[in-house]
Amino acid sequence: MLHGEDSYLIRSYVLTPEERRERRAQRGRRRDLWLAVHGYDTGPRWIHGVEVMG
Repeated sequence: MLHGEDSYLIRSYVLTPEERRERRAQRGRRRDLWLAVHGYDTGPRWIHGVEVMG
């Protein structure tokens, strides 16, 4: 039998700010890849400080 005092509650849905930033960045990369596969260019607009015209 499990008792509340014998186990720790783990809330896997609570993220640290760093985890939240990384997941948001990953979603952006996946979105860009999906759009590229379907023919939409979402590449960088600035490369090494120079605006890229496209």
